[in-house]
Amino acid sequence: MFSFFKKKPPPAPAAPPADATAAVPAPAAVTAPAPASGGLIGSALVAPMEIPVAVEVPAERQSWMERLSSGLRKTGSSISQVFTGATIDDALYEELETALLLADTGVAATEFLLNEVKRKVASSGATRPVQAKNILVDALTQLLRPLQKPLVIGEHQPTVIMVAGVNGAGKTTSIGKLTRHLAEEGQTVLLAAADTFRAAAREQLTVWADRNKVEIVSQEGGDPAAVSFDAVSAGKARKKDVVIVDTAGRLPTQLHLMEELRKIKRVVGKADASAPHEVILVIDGNTGQNALAQVKSFDNVLQLTGLVVTKLDGTAKGGVLAAIAQEKPVPVYFIGVGEKLEDLETFDAREFALALLA
Repeated sequence: MFSFFKKKPPPAPAAPPADATAAVPAPAAVTAPAPASGGLIGSALVAPMEIPVAVEVPAERQSWMERLSSGLRKTGSSISQVFTGATIDDALYEELETALLLADTGVAATEFLLNEVKRKVASSGATRPVQAKNILVDALTQLLRPLQKPLVIGEHQPTVIMVAGVNGAGKTTSIGKLTRHLAEEGQTVLLAAADTFRAAAREQLTVWADRNKVEIVSQEGGDPAAVSFDAVSAGKARKKDVVIVDTAGRLPTQLHLMEELRKIKRVVGKADASAPHEVILVIDGNTGQNALAQVKSFDNVLQLTGLVVTKLDGTAKGGVLAAIAQEKPVPVYFIGVGEKLEDLETFDAREFALALLA
C-alpha cells in the first residue's frame, strides 16, 4: 500500500572525534531508485518524473490513477475537448479560458495557465493541439507543485492532528479513513469526538474507532475543548503515536462557532505546549470557489497546515485546486474520489494534472 504519510527518519549517528576520522573509511554512496510518479526516498520527498515505458508503476498506484482519472472526468472532459481541433489558434485559447473558468480554476490561475501555454507554444513552435495539451499538463503540474507535501508522523509523541470542516464536507469519514491507514501502518491512534453538537458525528466516529480497533474519548453533550484536552492528555499518558481531534462542523460565517475552534486549539496547547502539530481542513470539491473561501477563512482563525479535498468524483469544479495553489497554497495532504477506503490517497501534482487531462 502506498504510504499516506512520512515517518520521521531515525536520528543520524554521532560524528566520530576529529582525530579518529582518518581511520574510519567513508561509507559507500547508495543511490535509491527513483519512484515512477513521485514519492518518498528515505526522508526526502522527490518530485515526480516522466515514466519511461520500461518502468512499471506499482499496481496499487495504477489502480489509483484509473480511479482518479475517472473521478476527475466531470472536470477534465470539457477542458480536454478544447484540444480536439486541427490547429492552435485564438479560438482554441478562448475556449480554453472559458473551460478553465467553468472548472472553477479562478481568474488568477486561469490567467497563469493560459499565459504559460501561449508562451511555451510560441517558444517550442508547437502547431498541433495535442502539443498544447501536453504543455498545459506541465504548466498545471508546475502550478500545483507547492501543494504536494507529505503528512509527517513521528516528530512528536503523540502527533496531535486537529481536523475542521463544514458539515457535509466528509470530515468525519476522512478521519475514519486516515485512522484506518495509520493503524495499518502500525501507528497507535486515539480519537477525540469533539464534535459534541451533533450526536451522529460521535456515533460515526465511534463506529470507525471500533472498526479500526483504536481508542476514542467521547462525552455526550460535553464541551468540545474539554473533550480535546482530555484526549490529548490521555494520548500522552498512554504513549499514543497520533491523536486526531474531530471538531464540530460549521460555516466560516458563523463567527461565534469559529471562535469555538480557536478555543479548542488554545486548550489543546495547554495539554501539550507544542500541539496541535497539524491543523487540517476538509473541503468538499463540489463547492468550487466556495472551497477557496473556506480555506482563507479557516486559515485566518486556525493557521492551517494542510487540506483534505473530498468528493472530486461528483463535481465539474475540480479546478479549484489550481485556484488554491495560486491564491492560498496550503498543502493538500489527501484527495478523495469516492466512498471506499482506497478512494482517499496522497496528492501528487503530476498525477492530478495527467488524470485531469487524460
